[in-house]
Amino acid sequence: MTAVSKYYKFLIDAMAIVAGATLVWLMVSVVISVVMRNLGLQPFAWLFTSSEYGLLYMTMLGAPWLVREKGHVHIELVTSAIPDGPRRIVSRLVALACVLVCVILAWKGLELFLKNIERGDYDTRAYYYPRWLLTITFPLSFGLMAAEFMRFVVGSELMHTGEAGIHE
Repeated sequence: MTAVSKYYKFLIDAMAIVAGATLVWLMVSVVISVVMRNLGLQPFAWLFTSSEYGLLYMTMLGAPWLVREKGHVHIELVTSAIPDGPRRIVSRLVALACVLVCVILAWKGLELFLKNIERGDYDTRAYYYPRWLLTITFPLSFGLMAAEFMRFVVGSELMHTGEAGIHE
């Protein structure tokens, strides 16, 4: 494994770990909010805002890892009914369509990120939070998802197994 591929794998894994930790934070913040409300207290404003940010970070940072592990949602019902040869073609075409969508979203996300930096935008609810810290996740995550989907387009592994049903 080359140094670049090791760094790339480390990056995807680190993002997934941050996404998992964010999921734990979401659970903790909801429990704290509920307990505070039941005690007649007003939950901290930053608690709700951090949960909102956490939903974005968790989703965007975990998505490339899910693509790599084929953990994203897709339906095998159609591909299981297609013979092996055509299924390989369909699977690669679907992966290519996913690459194209992710590249477009990464590009638009990059434009938004750069605009946020240029204008010095802040999200001003519970505290001043630079908006670029939110929008940086779009080009990063969609770019990495495009790379992961591209592995299914040109690599030996297919995105679709051709087996319908639950396989856990």
